[in-house]
Amino acid sequence: MTEPLRSTPDKPDPTYLETLAGRTARLVSRAEPVSSEHAGASDALARAVTDSVERRQAGLRALSREVHDHPEEGFSEHHAVEAVTRMLRAEGNDVEVGAYGLETALRARAGEGRPRVAVLAEYDALPGIGHACGHNVICATAVGAFCALADHVGALGGSVELLGTPAEEGGGGKEVLARAGAFDEVDAAVMLHPFDYDIAAHPFLGRRVVEVVYTGVAAHASAMPFMGRNALDGVVAAYTGVAALRQHIPPTDRVHGIITDGGARANVVPERAAALFYLRSTGPETLADLCRRAQGVFEGAAAMTGTAVDVRWDPQPPYLPIRHNQSLAARYAVRMASRGRQVLPTGIVPETFTGSTDLGNVSVRVPAIHPMLAVASPGTSLHTSEFAAAAATEAADEAVVDGATGLALTAADYLADEVLRAAVAAEFADGGGVLDVPSLFGVAGTGE
Repeated sequence: MTEPLRSTPDKPDPTYLETLAGRTARLVSRAEPVSSEHAGASDALARAVTDSVERRQAGLRALSREVHDHPEEGFSEHHAVEAVTRMLRAEGNDVEVGAYGLETALRARAGEGRPRVAVLAEYDALPGIGHACGHNVICATAVGAFCALADHVGALGGSVELLGTPAEEGGGGKEVLARAGAFDEVDAAVMLHPFDYDIAAHPFLGRRVVEVVYTGVAAHASAMPFMGRNALDGVVAAYTGVAALRQHIPPTDRVHGIITDGGARANVVPERAAALFYLRSTGPETLADLCRRAQGVFEGAAAMTGTAVDVRWDPQPPYLPIRHNQSLAARYAVRMASRGRQVLPTGIVPETFTGSTDLGNVSVRVPAIHPMLAVASPGTSLHTSEFAAAAATEAADEAVVDGATGLALTAADYLADEVLRAAVAAEFADGGGVLDVPSLFGVAGTGE
C-alpha cells in the first residue's frame, strides 16, 4: 500500500536555541555594567531633560500605539508622519514634511548652529505582519527625545533635529536622505531599536540585494527540447551554486534567496527565469568579496546552461554594517542604568541573531549609535507576529519613556561635554572616518 504523503513539515529542533538561551542567561547574570569615562551634562540639566520626557509620557505612549495600529509600508507612511507632525506642531515646532525630496520624510529643528545632534525616527512596517520590527517604538522614542532636548537646547548649546526616515525595511530611506545632504551639517546621530534585550551596541550586517535574470530559448519541452535553452536551468544552477558557496564563506556571512520567475508552463522550455538574493557580511570589504564570488556563480550558471544572464545589483541601496561609536554608546548605557535597565555590552547576546539596517549608512558618515531596547521577553524574534504583539504592550509603553529619556540624555551629554565630543570624533576618525558610500561597490566585476 502506498504510504500517505507528508502533510506537515518537520518541526525544527529547539535544542540549539535552548543551549544558547542558557549560555546567554549565564552571561547576562555575570555582565559588568557598561561605564563611561566622560561626565556628560550636569546633574541639573539631566534632571530637567528627564522631567521633560516624563511630562510627555502619556502623549508618547499614545503616539507609539497610534503608529502601531496603522502599519504602513516604506515610502507610504502618511498616517505616521501626520501623527508625528500633529504632536510636534502642537508644541510649537516648525515641521518640514517631504524633507529632502522624500514625501514621507520629515524634519524639525531646535537651537542654532553646531554642534548638531540628529535624533532619527523610523515608522515603516512590514507587509502582512505590521510593526513586527517595532518601528512604532523607534518613532515615539525619537519624538520624545527631540521634544525634551528642544526644551533645554539653549542651556546645552548647539542644536538638535528630529529626522523622520522612511523605508528602513528594504527601501534604504536613510541612504536616499544622505545622498540628498541630510547629514551634511550633522555632527552625531542617535536612535535605538526595540529588541528582546537591552544592548549598548549590537552588530548589524552590511547587505546588498541582487536580482539575476536568465534568458534562454523557448521550445516545445516534449517535441523539440533540444532546440531550447532553459532559463530555469540557469536559475536552478545559480541557486545550487549559491548553496555550495555557503560552505566556504565566513560564519558571519549570509546568503539567502528566492526564485521569483520559473516559467509559465511545464510544456514550454522557459525563455525567462529570475531569482532574488540578499548577501550580508560584517564589513564593506568582506561584503564586496562575497558579492564578487556570487557574481562568479551567476556567470558560471549561465555558461553551464547556454543561457544569458543579467546580474542587477542594488535595486535598493546597499546597507552598510553599523560602525557603533562606543563613546556615545557608553553614555547611553550609563543613562539607562538610572532608569533601572541593565544595558549589556557587546558579546553577551549571540551576535549571529542580527539583520541589516540603513543606519549603517549613516554611521560611516557621522558618529552614530543604535542601541537595542528590550520590549519583549528573551527569545522573541524580530519580524514575527509575536514581536508585533510585544511592540504594543505595557512593557513597550514603558520602554518608550525609558528609551526617549536615554536618547535625550545621551544627546545632552554630547552637546554639553566638549571632551566627550572630542572623544567621539577621534573614535570616528580611527574607525575609518567618512566613507564615500555610493562608490563602495561600483567596481568592475560586480555587474554594475
